[in-house]
Amino acid sequence: MSILLGCIADDFTGATDLANNLVRNGMRVAQTIGIPQHPFNTELDAVVVALKSRNLEPEDAVAQSLEALEYLLDQGAQQIFFKYCSTFDSTPRGNIGPVTEALMAALGVDFTIATPAFPDNGRCVYKGYLFVGDQLLSESGMRDHPLTPMTDANLVRVMQVQCQHHVGLIEYQDILAGTDAISSKIAHLKASNIKIAIVDAVTNDDLYRIAPALKDHPLITGGSGIAIGLPANFGLHPHPASSKLPPAKGFQAIVSGSCSQATNLQVESFKSLGGAAYVVNPLELSEESEEQLLEEILMWAKPQLLLGPVLVYSSASPEQVKEVQSQLGVQAAGSAIENLLGLVAKGLITLGVGQLLVAGGETSGACVKALGIDQMQIGQQIDPGVPWCYALVQGRPLHLALKSGNFGAPDFFTNAFSKL
Repeated sequence: MSILLGCIADDFTGATDLANNLVRNGMRVAQTIGIPQHPFNTELDAVVVALKSRNLEPEDAVAQSLEALEYLLDQGAQQIFFKYCSTFDSTPRGNIGPVTEALMAALGVDFTIATPAFPDNGRCVYKGYLFVGDQLLSESGMRDHPLTPMTDANLVRVMQVQCQHHVGLIEYQDILAGTDAISSKIAHLKASNIKIAIVDAVTNDDLYRIAPALKDHPLITGGSGIAIGLPANFGLHPHPASSKLPPAKGFQAIVSGSCSQATNLQVESFKSLGGAAYVVNPLELSEESEEQLLEEILMWAKPQLLLGPVLVYSSASPEQVKEVQSQLGVQAAGSAIENLLGLVAKGLITLGVGQLLVAGGETSGACVKALGIDQMQIGQQIDPGVPWCYALVQGRPLHLALKSGNFGAPDFFTNAFSKL
């Protein structure tokens, strides 16, 4: 098999977000969980390797990303895409900058772009500043993110702190002037020893103007938005067959570990409509209590599944998150919940769940690991950035949606299942 586009994503929900945009624009896409151990049984145009590297130490994130790069090049990938969150989730140490520079070095390239713009989800970049809806990134809910609080909306500054190379900007007037002007701007930046450029984009039309200028670039980095224009560079165009999945069966369930504003609204909407919900308190978790709590959750869920979708969640307000972190520590608090929710997902499948929605990048990683999923077929979009996927779990068919905490409308939890 020889693929056209090889993609490396720094978390699992981001990987499905990217795969979704590629499928919608005509590519046949498979997503793998880490480096796949088995060959694909279908023809593909792109492979998205999902890593859980966003919050690792930079050295570990680089090592995993380079391993994924080697695999994708072995599959014949003509172009590499490093995908990160549309809210540029990172700390001053990385991992966006270090991974970008490591990939550049491995590929022998002296220039790449960086743009998290995703207008369909309200992520726009203007004058190098990232907006989330009508707010600057630094004034949005991301300022309170428990692992990667984003307190500066100027992406040139944010990226420069993480990088050894000089970081520049391709401004909006260059984008409006069209593909040739963008290419000329890139040439000017390269001549000025700028090796990484943040790229402004406010609408999808901007992304479609940018994509052709990247056709011959071995490496692209960004959010999933820029992916909408990449299939056309390979002569591919939207086709309904690229997103077709087998029919859905089984009970319906939601597992949520995200504490984002968007997910909190989705939890409240689901509950307000009478949905059955079980909340997990991190302070009640310990190694001794995990097995007992898991049994209680599954005993609660078993009769509820007969009536409709069930929700198991640990979402909380920023104030509640900080309280838990102060008592348990940042990493310990997150790991305890992720491990439990992964086991919950596995238990729900045993109870007959065949349609599972997972909210939160870290939670998605834990659930996919617990379920032993290493490959997924990408299907139709639910909301911008979130598709239904299909996998086999212990020989059983499973329709699975992995949702970034920041994505989706307030009615996402109830609307998602209607799409199947």
